[in-house]
Amino acid sequence: MRRLTFFLTGLLLALIAGPVAAQAVSGPQSTPRIEAELVAMSRWAVPGSTAVVAIRQDIEPGWHTYWRNPGDSGGATTLDWRLPAGVRAGDIVWPIPERQRLLGLMNYGYSGGVYLPVPVEIPATARPGTTLPLTVKALFLVCSDEMCVPDELTLALDLPVREGAAPLNPRHGAAITAVLESAPRPAGIAARIALEDGRLTLGAVGGPLAGQDPGPSYFFPFEGGVIDHPQPQTGSWGPQGLTLQLQPGGETLATGLSGPVGGVLVTAHGAYEIVAVPGAMPPGATGSGALAAVADSAPGGATAGGTSLIVFVQALLFAVLGGLILNLMPCVFPILAMKAAALTTAAHDVPRARRDGLAFLAGVLATFLLLAGVLLALRAAGEAIGWGFQLQSPPVTAGLALLMLVVALNLSGVFHIGAGLQGAGSGPLARLPGGLGAFFTGALAVVVAAPCTAPFMAFALGAALVMPWPMALLVFLGLGLGLALPFVVVSLTPGLLARLPRPGPWMARLKGLLAFPMYATALWLAWVFSRQTGADALGLLFVAGLLLALGMWLIGGGQAERTVGRKGRLHLTAGVMALLLAGGTLVMAAQAPVSQDAGPSSPQGAGPASAPWSAAAVETALAQGRPVLVNFTADWCVTCKINERTSLTSAGVKAAMERTDAVYLVGDWTRRDDAITAELQRHGRSGVPLYLLYSPGVAEPEVLPQLLTEGVVVEALKDIR
Repeated sequence: MRRLTFFLTGLLLALIAGPVAAQAVSGPQSTPRIEAELVAMSRWAVPGSTAVVAIRQDIEPGWHTYWRNPGDSGGATTLDWRLPAGVRAGDIVWPIPERQRLLGLMNYGYSGGVYLPVPVEIPATARPGTTLPLTVKALFLVCSDEMCVPDELTLALDLPVREGAAPLNPRHGAAITAVLESAPRPAGIAARIALEDGRLTLGAVGGPLAGQDPGPSYFFPFEGGVIDHPQPQTGSWGPQGLTLQLQPGGETLATGLSGPVGGVLVTAHGAYEIVAVPGAMPPGATGSGALAAVADSAPGGATAGGTSLIVFVQALLFAVLGGLILNLMPCVFPILAMKAAALTTAAHDVPRARRDGLAFLAGVLATFLLLAGVLLALRAAGEAIGWGFQLQSPPVTAGLALLMLVVALNLSGVFHIGAGLQGAGSGPLARLPGGLGAFFTGALAVVVAAPCTAPFMAFALGAALVMPWPMALLVFLGLGLGLALPFVVVSLTPGLLARLPRPGPWMARLKGLLAFPMYATALWLAWVFSRQTGADALGLLFVAGLLLALGMWLIGGGQAERTVGRKGRLHLTAGVMALLLAGGTLVMAAQAPVSQDAGPSSPQGAGPASAPWSAAAVETALAQGRPVLVNFTADWCVTCKINERTSLTSAGVKAAMERTDAVYLVGDWTRRDDAITAELQRHGRSGVPLYLLYSPGVAEPEVLPQLLTEGVVVEALKDIR
């Protein structure tokens, strides 16, 4: 499950160029990406002793291999030995890995040159003067920032057997010795680990940690899924050791701490193997100061700063493109239709159009900045959330439904904001007056845009969530700029404004017509609320909507009386009381207990039968040799629902899945689910939709496009071997 999705060209290259095998010939073997050789630390082996050999890797620039826990993507190097009778090879002595950040992922691996030592037991019956032929089939997953290739090389070494102490191999002995001396090993350190309020705390004391500042420190777990690898590890140190604050990984969030956690603790003074037992933090692990930060390495040997800059620029450009395309997505149609009508009103008043366009831009950018700030702050606090997180909250969904109802009632003429009743040809389209109305429209457009994810947005937002916060905020502002850009360009271009029709009686009819998309949006949000909570809470929301409509009608009646010289206080007072009752009912609806029948919607049709997603379900199906199609979706995601209705529930897709015996799993993100959030992050995504197609025997799933067609899904299933 922790495999990076690479471009289709990478997968094709893997089929064409790898795995690459060689005959068992002594000396270096190579592919275009890596050279490897089986070498000995000493010049000969002594009967009855333990010799050390090593897999020497010389990795091409721009490529890397992996540690025993590869992190969020890739796979560890594996060795398949063929040895003479009585000779036994031990486990790899893994050097300390590099921390290689790639987009929204964190990998643990190696670049450049590296030795993987392996102890080899030599039988006492080995005869001096002979040689022992050692052969190993080494499988390296060699990756760049765009693709992975499994390179298989068969390496051989004729190891001489002699009596007496063996000197070091003059070519490789010193380098292998240095790896062994710096390799992590147990050091009498007592460690504890605790999961509380969504955070992991690791405390380690004793041994070499006692009595000194450990300096920059980092914990590499032996198993994936224990921690959220890309998140920073902060902490403090004390007279006996240190404490690290970690973010839990998907498996930890899903199952908790089921037992001890093993790994490598790296400090400025050395690396140590530890086993952290669940329990309270040991005394003396904090109180002396904060730990210094640990710098990342960049994959493939590039500098971390250069890679971050390239990724940042790419993410910023993709964010602007995604924002532009977001204007074409169905969730923002109602709001943008309102803005288009308002722009038409000011089309022949160039200063006013310019002011409204810039105010709309300010509203979009300010709201994106606010949402991004809340999102980044919550993630920094350990919350597992992503794009669209606000719609996972039933109170927010209910509040937005009532807000859409208020906008629709305003457009229907039930009440007015601003200068009261206006003539159809001269007044604002039932909106807040002037630039304030344009600002509000921009803010509203951002709020309702959350259910949609446009092409290019997935990469941009996924990268932004693991960038330093100034860069992340700039990426979100780029998304807002793309969303507002068409209206800003029109408002600042007199030639385009002159082509718009002049205000007239047609605008009153348009105003009433635009109310209906807003009513539809309110109903849709109410449906999402029902999926999150149940029928009882939905009933309370309907009561709140009815009281809200009554209150706005009474307020509108008071406004009408004031236009003919009456005070209209009775209407206004009654309206305010109705609004207060609506607010109280809304609170009751938001706090109503979740009904047992509330849950993800299942589109009806001729499509394939589905089952809930889990990492275990994927692994089980793959172990049975069955492909797996995973649909990460949410009821509030309009793009998801369109894809499901048009592409995933068709008879053609069902037939293709039956032919391939594929399993269809649905990960529902309508309500908050930390395991799904972690899985999205593993694939560099911050929100839904995400479609993954797993093939048996293939490490990485294929990522299908965000905008699906039946043909795309069927063709992907046909390509499964």
